[in-house]
Amino acid sequence: MDNHDQIWSEYYQRVAAYPHKAKTEKAVTYNQSGLSRAIDCGCGTGSDTAFLVKQGYWVHAFDINQESVVFCQKRFVKDLKVSVSCSDFDSFDYPDTGLVIANASLFFAKPDSFQASWLKIRQAIQAGGVFCGDFMGYDDEWLKDKGKVLNPLTEQEIKALFAGFELLEFTERNCIGPTARGPEKHWHTYSVIARKQQ
Repeated sequence: MDNHDQIWSEYYQRVAAYPHKAKTEKAVTYNQSGLSRAIDCGCGTGSDTAFLVKQGYWVHAFDINQESVVFCQKRFVKDLKVSVSCSDFDSFDYPDTGLVIANASLFFAKPDSFQASWLKIRQAIQAGGVFCGDFMGYDDEWLKDKGKVLNPLTEQEIKALFAGFELLEFTERNCIGPTARGPEKHWHTYSVIARKQQ
């Protein structure tokens, strides 16, 4: 196992028992599309997927990391409402949906194809449907690591992505805080919940 795989393995071991995100709970309450289908982008260990299933959703979950995919396939092996695939933002086939969850995953979208991937996400979300996720800002410490492929955006660039959406929640985090693996870092992120207008 190389260093990259070791890092992700440690990450999954730590987050496996984490509960779903509170903002995912909020996003469910905001969904006015009438569709109980959700997409979990960068599903990790499946905490948000598990919550969505309990809310009656059919969930299409994907992650670029094979270890995550294997973990979730085992976790949801008996759940017919969950499909799990190994994919990135570029190649995933987005079905029409009432809810897209992208918690801490769009940080890793390829910058040169991000706009095309974002267009697919926008088109998949139906009228009244909700996007819930995070974006990376330019002050984030991870950007100093030239070995990481990251996709930073300005506040203005992020808000421009949501033309035709109602911004329900928009929060910035620019501070020191812990990572899932333990060590602290300087975070600069933007969290968004937005509903596609009719």
